[in-house]
Amino acid sequence: QVQLVESGGGLVQPGGSLRLSCAASRSTLDLHAIGWFRQAPGREREGVSCIKSSGDSTYYGDSVKGRFTISRDNAKNTVYLQMNSLEPEDTAVYYCAAAWGCSDWAREYDYWGQGTQVTVSS
Repeated sequence: QVQLVESGGGLVQPGGSLRLSCAASRSTLDLHAIGWFRQAPGREREGVSCIKSSGDSTYYGDSVKGRFTISRDNAKNTVYLQMNSLEPEDTAVYYCAAAWGCSDWAREYDYWGQGTQVTVSS
């Protein structure tokens, strides 16, 4: 059973930072790429970032390049999404998901967390 648990969302002012966490079992991280997606009201789910199971390759959506950083901590069995220079347009529910490989397509991901709300507002 693959379980993913996100945390770290909240309210932040424009220009601020947040770090999201996605906790999973070690076997999940060893076998799956972990992606972060987000979904704002009335919009489709958007791929934000992904890290391969090897941990040596990362990918970012154009809208977050240079501002967000994905990483994994094997000791804590956790994947992080560090979000800097946040903008109101980043407001959404953020999900982590597991797949056999990184993809921009949500349908390629078999397992999903429950989501965590990120709100960027003054």
